[in-house]
Amino acid sequence: MKMKAKTTGRSGLILPGILVLLGIYLAVGIITMDVPDGAKQPGPTFFPILITIAIFVIAALLTVQLIRNPEPVPADRQGYRSYSDWKTVALVAAGFLAFALLLVPAGWLISASLLFWTVAFALGSKNRARDLGIALVFASVIQLAFGAALGLNLPSGILEGLIG
Repeated sequence: MKMKAKTTGRSGLILPGILVLLGIYLAVGIITMDVPDGAKQPGPTFFPILITIAIFVIAALLTVQLIRNPEPVPADRQGYRSYSDWKTVALVAAGFLAFALLLVPAGWLISASLLFWTVAFALGSKNRARDLGIALVFASVIQLAFGAALGLNLPSGILEGLIG
């Protein structure tokens, strides 16, 4: 019976476990990445390393929080605690699918802006014009960071002659 008391309210530990698996997958990808000899510093592994470190740190912090403060178990276990918003999930998934299909023909700037705008819309933002502007700025900054800082070119697509 003591074992049950220690594990009660800790189902949230699944998320840090998934994050650790994702971090391991990314770490293996970074280690096996073919880096060209002439790559500029900090190189193409810089951002993936930062993201992987952040994933492991977030997983560790979530684990500590969930162990120290387990989720309270409701007295009435009959009802649902939450629900799934399938409309939002479907919109975000459609945004990722459109991004994947449009990346090469339309280019990074257009496909990433569409993805960022779609996610903002799916999560309930009402100011569509502002969201599109922020999405364009965000996608542009990422394109500049990859081009200028890392020496990597993201796909230009139909904007081939204008950017890149």
